[in-house]
Amino acid sequence: MVTTIVVLPTYNERDNIESIVTRLIELSGVGVLIVDDGSPDGTGEIADALASRYGERVEVLHRTGVRGLGRSYIEGMQLALQRGAPFIVQMDADWSHDPAYLPDLVAAASRTDLVIGSRYVQGVSVVDWPLRRVLLSTSANRYIREIIGLAIHDCTAGYRCWRRDALMRLPLSTLASEGYAFQVEMLFEADAAGCTISEVPIVFVERRAGSSKVSTRVLIESLMTPWRLLLRRMARQLHLTRQPTAQLAAK
Repeated sequence: MVTTIVVLPTYNERDNIESIVTRLIELSGVGVLIVDDGSPDGTGEIADALASRYGERVEVLHRTGVRGLGRSYIEGMQLALQRGAPFIVQMDADWSHDPAYLPDLVAAASRTDLVIGSRYVQGVSVVDWPLRRVLLSTSANRYIREIIGLAIHDCTAGYRCWRRDALMRLPLSTLASEGYAFQVEMLFEADAAGCTISEVPIVFVERRAGSSKVSTRVLIESLMTPWRLLLRRMARQLHLTRQPTAQLAAK
């Protein structure tokens, strides 16, 4: 019986997809939903073969249209919610997120709505990153915390476990961010929805094969997103402030 669905977005991950899915399937109660974004390297075909091999434990969603991590996650999460598993996990397909930590995330999700596999909750736990990239990542997290006031060490983390009922409270269809910014927007909306959030320490390892999908456009969006979310919070607060006045005027 599948109790945890791992949503696994892929784009040109043919060198990683089979090994990571095979490892996930070894975990009891885990199913995998591969969301392939039209990979030209044949990742989608390998995913279909894995679905044939493992039956109901592996499902493939082939996306068409505009590519993007955020769009892939939204469609994948919406489908995972339909499948009814109590826990839904986000993770990368490139082995930077080790499946060995998955049981710890799911166990913690029995106590909180969202659990983050955190690189920074116990110092800096990153392997094979140059110092420049570590400084960029830690500075970005500090920047996000300062602007939108989230008491989370790793706001941009992509390894997360959600309780199904918590994920259902989020306005998934309205989210528009991509890349790291999508992770920040999801975290912001979880906080706004009153979700309880915790962090479990992991060691993040640079991808085994393939190339990073981080682009200049993604980095710029990540810089702008906290300010956009801050304006969203202010607009919501203003709306709530005006509601009692409008109700009194109606009477």
